[in-house]
Amino acid sequence: MGTDMTSPIYAIGDIHGQLDMLRDALNKIELDGGPDARVVFLGDYVDRGPDSRGVLDLLIEGKREGRNWVMLLGNHDRMFSYFMCDYPVHDAHLLVGYHWFHERLGGIQTMESYGISVSDQDRLYEVHARAVETVPQDHVAFLRDLPLYHREDELLFVHAGIRPGVELADQSEEDLVWIRQEFLANARSYPWLVVHGHTPVQTAEHYGNRVNLDAGAGYGRLLATAVFEGRKCWLLTEAGRVPLEPSPV
Repeated sequence: MGTDMTSPIYAIGDIHGQLDMLRDALNKIELDGGPDARVVFLGDYVDRGPDSRGVLDLLIEGKREGRNWVMLLGNHDRMFSYFMCDYPVHDAHLLVGYHWFHERLGGIQTMESYGISVSDQDRLYEVHARAVETVPQDHVAFLRDLPLYHREDELLFVHAGIRPGVELADQSEEDLVWIRQEFLANARSYPWLVVHGHTPVQTAEHYGNRVNLDAGAGYGRLLATAVFEGRKCWLLTEAGRVPLEPSPV
């Protein structure tokens, strides 16, 4: 999954169905790096926001066009993929009492973007049947085939983070898409600068050993977009590049 490219690489945090924000982020990237800019998407394309279907359409079209994009798996993407299995699967990492259609998770909004309503009076198999009939197969295949991480020189891109002390090849999928406290609390250096999302913050943050690009787009805040040249990092804004400097954990 690694390459030796030295040109700038761009990263976009958790999108969560915010199609307009995604288009704006891609416009900023093109202005900074041109139409062939290399972009890593950190996962969580669906849930909470109004147009998960539109986000997946855009990403899939970019893949078909051969855009220089890497799209990683997020836990919300996996929950959607699990639901679309022949027999819908519940993500065992969720709290007891939670499920994809819980009001805090956003599966209802994802289904609504496909024109599928979900109510408390529905049986799960009924919603599943409507989804199987409606959700395009290329969306299901796209979600199923997303990689878990991308390594490039001094940078490691992953949705949630990594478990400290475990070799990259031995990291579990559960940690790569779900880990929080054990990763977030670790102030020690990794072999790479880890670029991740998953845990929403008020604005993108740099901690020296990691950069968190989940700025809360799923809750209506900004979609964080960054550019890296080696370990140097800038946020892309309406005014162009703004340095993102390390701060204490």
